[in-house]
Amino acid sequence: MTKKRIILAVSGASGTLYAASLVNALGHRNDIELHVIISDAAKKVLTLETDFSMDALTHGASAVHAADDIAAPPASGSWRHSGMIICPCSMATLSAVATGFGHTLIHRAADVTLKERKKLILVPREAPYSIIHLENMLTVAKAGAVIVPASPGFYHRPATIEDMANHLAGRILDQLDIPHELFTRWGEKES
Repeated sequence: MTKKRIILAVSGASGTLYAASLVNALGHRNDIELHVIISDAAKKVLTLETDFSMDALTHGASAVHAADDIAAPPASGSWRHSGMIICPCSMATLSAVATGFGHTLIHRAADVTLKERKKLILVPREAPYSIIHLENMLTVAKAGAVIVPASPGFYHRPATIEDMANHLAGRILDQLDIPHELFTRWGEKES
């Protein structure tokens, strides 16, 4: 079986719980090869927002790449993958992607993902959005990225914060055609 190679980049916006839900959903799967990139700011936010260790963002990953390693495989267009997620996506990271500023591995990998016409999913976590944020989102959307704001639904009646994070993680995985059972879909009965 050929594994789907997925890049998960975690930037310094609030919402590392969403990234942890994605790692839980993708890590240790036989059909996924998960590559994780974590910015220094994301490491700091993780300690400010949660009681999680760094393992919450890396367990089950096939590889963890340093954010300053611009020679890592995801920096090259010849390195094949099935899609990239930036979750959460800070406004600084969004700006770098929108302008093609490849300062870190996260920025460079996103730029390569767009130029190779692969699926790039950005999960902005900010409120309210300024016109600069909105214009940057429009720019990356025109370049082929998918914007999935950190806006969990409530029709599945979440009982915990983890339920809300899993709902968003599931919506992100839907964009990559990765099967999951993270929430009950609209119009479907819980099994």
